[in-house]
Amino acid sequence: MSQDHQLNIKTFNFNSFRENCYVLWDGRGNCVFVDPGCYWPEEFAKLKELVKTERLTPKAIWLTHGHFDHVHGVLRIVQEYSVPVLMSPEDKMLLDNNPAAVREFGLVAHDSSEIKTVDIRDGEVLDTLEGSPFRVITTPGHTPGGVCYYDETDKVLLTGDTLFAGAIGRSDLIGGDYDHLIISIMDKLMGLPGDVDVLPGHGRKTTIADERTHNPFLQPFNEPEEDLDWDGEGIEIEGEK
Repeated sequence: MSQDHQLNIKTFNFNSFRENCYVLWDGRGNCVFVDPGCYWPEEFAKLKELVKTERLTPKAIWLTHGHFDHVHGVLRIVQEYSVPVLMSPEDKMLLDNNPAAVREFGLVAHDSSEIKTVDIRDGEVLDTLEGSPFRVITTPGHTPGGVCYYDETDKVLLTGDTLFAGAIGRSDLIGGDYDHLIISIMDKLMGLPGDVDVLPGHGRKTTIADERTHNPFLQPFNEPEEDLDWDGEGIEIEGEK
């Protein structure tokens, strides 16, 4: 593997919701921040220290969705490093609503009008990191504009709050839809190779194979992987067209 093709991943656990923020960087030091939920100044300081210690060059922020626990640190990072913020346009309304949403928890949010976002679409390939192209997979359900980021080369899937180890994301929040969430997971994620590492927005990492076999919310896949009788074709839930 060349120096350019060297994917490094550092996980941070931020804010009172124990949100997973991931910093990814390549062999040249180009880095992206995925869901920077750093709320407290000392949390943001940890990101700055990593950038300094590893001599990284911040290139972008990638958001899996717009909930406030995943975006607390976006404005700080933009002000510090002048990087673009990539997210689905369908979740922009959640970003705009965050100041009101966080007040219910006694927290303070930055004015999202200062955050200029770049729209991303299903199937778009992000080549920010040398040798590690990440494909955008739209996975609505937890939120209308939820996305995952998939690196086929390194077998890494960043799922935000769509899929967890042994669980799936909530669908009872504003814009959530249970049927859409299940379709997103089964149609778009469960067909990926079993040895793909799943890096979720909360909790420990897992693999596609483990979730096929053990996730209680994915009953059709709860059998040994070698016995899995599924041709990868899309499913339909009653009422869906």
